[in-house]
Amino acid sequence: MSMKAVVRQVDSVSVVDITGRITLGEGCAQLRELIRDLLGKSKKNLLLNLANVTYIDSSGIGELVSAFTTVSNQGGQLKLLSLTKKVHDLLQITKLYTVFDIHDDEAKAISSFTQTASA
Repeated sequence: MSMKAVVRQVDSVSVVDITGRITLGEGCAQLRELIRDLLGKSKKNLLLNLANVTYIDSSGIGELVSAFTTVSNQGGQLKLLSLTKKVHDLLQITKLYTVFDIHDDEAKAISSFTQTASA
């Protein structure tokens, strides 16, 4: 199964519910296009919900880092929500767990955007 993404707006945050695999090729390209599209619409607070991501490869991890950098360079924030154990372990091993702002609770994750924006 390839990657599918559904975007929903909660306050000033675009929540992206991702399902499937983020892998070299189609999954990465879809994610890149989605991020670019959201930034083009001035959506700068992005929360990627990874609860239903079944697999992510090194290219997928690279794409997450690229998305994080792109959003940050545009003055926005990209945060991660509900990592599966596999994705969590992968981010720990690659030491990227410290790079991303990671949340388990959607409401707290969304409120963290307003706290950071007003700080």
